[in-house]
Amino acid sequence: MVFGRWTTLPAKFSFAAVLIAASAGAICATAEKACDKPVYLTFDTGHMGVAPLIADVLNRQRVKVTFFGAHERTQEGDGSLGEHWAPWWKARAAEGHAFASHTFDHVYWRGDVSGSPGQFRVKPSAGPDDDKEFTWTSAQYCEEIRRSNQRLQAMTGQVPLPLFRAPGGKTSPALLAAAKSCGYAHVGWAPAGFLGDELPSERASNAQLLAQSLRTIRSGDILMAHLGIWSRKDPWAPAVLEPLIVGLKERGFCFRTLREHPDYTAWISAHPQ
Repeated sequence: MVFGRWTTLPAKFSFAAVLIAASAGAICATAEKACDKPVYLTFDTGHMGVAPLIADVLNRQRVKVTFFGAHERTQEGDGSLGEHWAPWWKARAAEGHAFASHTFDHVYWRGDVSGSPGQFRVKPSAGPDDDKEFTWTSAQYCEEIRRSNQRLQAMTGQVPLPLFRAPGGKTSPALLAAAKSCGYAHVGWAPAGFLGDELPSERASNAQLLAQSLRTIRSGDILMAHLGIWSRKDPWAPAVLEPLIVGLKERGFCFRTLREHPDYTAWISAHPQ
């Protein structure tokens, strides 16, 4: 093909189109090369007071994350999955973020019921049964995971991932097996991925948490923070979030959602919701 002879190009092409295609290929190759060190930033719900600021940082830094949703008490509005926050969730879906369940009423696993396979002691920390303890079957726990995903889908118009995160990361092999039986794989976090936003400010300053994360995070790590923590006096987000993202980028890391995590891609493909 000789560029000086336009008759050698198919009618539907132009020289500009060829240049655009070549540039796009170069950009894709650069992006793939830049993602040799992926990390997977995730957020669990919380009081939502810092949620708009977190969204601003993610947009500014062009970072996509995975949100785990529970219907928790909030500083304003009718709960983190309520109508007040529904536009916020819808906007995040439009930006390309991913979503998964954190159980609807932020239900903690407290223990397996001895002698009763498939039954668990649980304790919600939100909702009408806040702070009450119950014995649930596997089916009840699965429904609790599903309730959150149904609400997330109703708000975002996007099907959530077939994943969940147990509040506090507290589980047992029996609980994980029960969740998998109804189509949900559990997602924890890496040791270095505990970003420390739940710790007391007096014991772990934002500067200390930032330095520790930048020092210890490794490629492939799942990172975990919250959309607001009631007990922390000096909020972690957004003070630490943006310098953490910038610092990790400078160290060659890139950010991906759990859709692309190698431990979950096959599970996600095999378990459409």
